[in-house]
Amino acid sequence: MHVLVVTAVPVERDAVTRAYGDEPAVHRIRGAEIHRTGPLDVLAGGAGPAAAAASTAFALAAHPYDLVVSAGIGGGFAPVAPVGSLAVSRRIGAADLGAETPDGFVPVTDLGFGRTWHTPPPALVRAAAEATGATPGDILTVSTATGTAETTAALLAAHPHAVAEAMEGFGVAEAAELAGVPVLEIRAVSNTVGPRDRDAWRIGDALTALTEAFGKLIPVLEGWTRHDRDESAG
Repeated sequence: MHVLVVTAVPVERDAVTRAYGDEPAVHRIRGAEIHRTGPLDVLAGGAGPAAAAASTAFALAAHPYDLVVSAGIGGGFAPVAPVGSLAVSRRIGAADLGAETPDGFVPVTDLGFGRTWHTPPPALVRAAAEATGATPGDILTVSTATGTAETTAALLAAHPHAVAEAMEGFGVAEAAELAGVPVLEIRAVSNTVGPRDRDAWRIGDALTALTEAFGKLIPVLEGWTRHDRDESAG
């Protein structure tokens, strides 16, 4: 089982590789570094869905993988995903991909093109949630992090099963889909989605939670087989 893990920034990448304990070997691909430890190749692919999609696509073109995981810290929707907890994706959605109209936001699918959701293998989602204690639900990808109560309310009205938001998952999932590789997203919650309060963020705690999560997740990923993938897709 060979897994590509894509984070936004190096500090998240290093939090993931610490879970395996060994010093990672560094391999360079076009425009980026892959940090290899155990079954994981971990890439800090950049912030936002475009950078994440591009870097994931380059990595997938350079080497075959069985699974892609979008990972890092993110915002959690209260009360289901409090600060310090974990969220795992039942679905990965592009929450702000569409058009603004006088009647409100219209997703790109309602405009007649594109897609807004990717669905990870349900069996893998269940196994990851059981192993890590993560809350399963929809993880939203946004290009602009939510910072007001009004936007939070609008997101929850549109996506009542949302547990977290971040900025890269949908981009990673788009690249994985084009390569025919299944995808999963896991987030450690550093802040509550809502009015922006930088002083209330707990980035260090979230990074520690991310390391601990991958310590528990690695056996799940190593034991997840192609048969499981086919079963979960059926």
